[in-house]
Amino acid sequence: MSIHDLTFLQAKLDELKSQGVYRKIPIVESANEAVIKIDGKEVLNLTSNNYLGFANHPRLKQAAIDAIQQYGIGAGAVKTISGNNLLHETLEADLARFKREEAVMLFQSGFNCNAGVIQAITAEGDLILSDSLNHASIIDGTRLSKADRAVFQHSDMQDLRRILVEKRSSYNQVLIITDGVFSMDGDLAKLPEIVELAEEFNCLTYVDDAHGSGVLGENGRGTVDHFHLHGRIDFTIGTLSKAFGAIGGYVAGRKVMKEWLSHRARPLLFSTNLPPAVTGALIEAVKMLEESDQYTKAVWANGNYFKQKMKDAGFEIGQSETPITPVFIYDEAKTVLFSKRLLEKGVFVSPIVFPTVPKGKARLRVMVSAEHTFEQLDQAVKEFIAVRAFLEK
Repeated sequence: MSIHDLTFLQAKLDELKSQGVYRKIPIVESANEAVIKIDGKEVLNLTSNNYLGFANHPRLKQAAIDAIQQYGIGAGAVKTISGNNLLHETLEADLARFKREEAVMLFQSGFNCNAGVIQAITAEGDLILSDSLNHASIIDGTRLSKADRAVFQHSDMQDLRRILVEKRSSYNQVLIITDGVFSMDGDLAKLPEIVELAEEFNCLTYVDDAHGSGVLGENGRGTVDHFHLHGRIDFTIGTLSKAFGAIGGYVAGRKVMKEWLSHRARPLLFSTNLPPAVTGALIEAVKMLEESDQYTKAVWANGNYFKQKMKDAGFEIGQSETPITPVFIYDEAKTVLFSKRLLEKGVFVSPIVFPTVPKGKARLRVMVSAEHTFEQLDQAVKEFIAVRAFLEK
């Protein structure tokens, strides 16, 4: 046996298997739509973040093809070396207009955005206050910063106030960070209350709106727009891989923010920009959202319909305020088995277990899209009921 056999990792995998939480990632053999193909079988897709059905939309595909024809397939290098492509400039301007902000800076992903922005806008002598249920990319982003960190209990404004009273006077800048939509439970941040506290204590605010972009607000402008807080949130993060159907991330805010990030955001300085095909498709996605609210209306109609059906069937779905629908199973091994049985019956819903959520909080997270029909959602509920009955025997 050699050190290169990595037996220590095999032991960890064997432990996952013994706990019943080991799983293999299914291989999808088709485009990401309401119905996809896995292992040669068509299944109902209820686990994708493709909220608006843009991931295989013909307009976005044509825009991607057009961009390749004109600009090729790669950006060439980081933009501080090879320059910013005209497509990137156009998308940043379009997103700034759409988000009703002064400026937008593009990143290669939402994760990269949090990794790059947080460390660039905070420093030693500052304090970051983070919601306890913030996304992993926020947690990792704060770890890259030299600022001190504190965590307030999830959406607990009394706890946030307590920390501000205790600590605010000891720091230069204080940055309050929260998700706009919490992706595992579907609840909204208490942004109006957070902003009031931030302004009372002279703090900056930072919202990761990955699951709000394209879903909440007028024509999908996001959680800040939903709460009418333009000009009072300093940094708004969004992803372009969910409702927008492609890949990438962005931060929206002041022009001075964008100028500073172009000098200090490490993912921009050390990683190549988005490829032309992706950027061209995203320009078209923004245009489609500005043209019509039909996509956002459809995903909300489907989300509300599915939630009511699941409530009527007696499932515990938490307090989601968005189309995200967690179906709580709690036991991790049972959650993984539930997912496997659903897939066998033609419904693809991934299990969400530790470390994505705390132990004892395992769930199946259902993500409906604008593409689903009520008939498909009825079938999904029927299969949920059937699998529950099977596992309760």
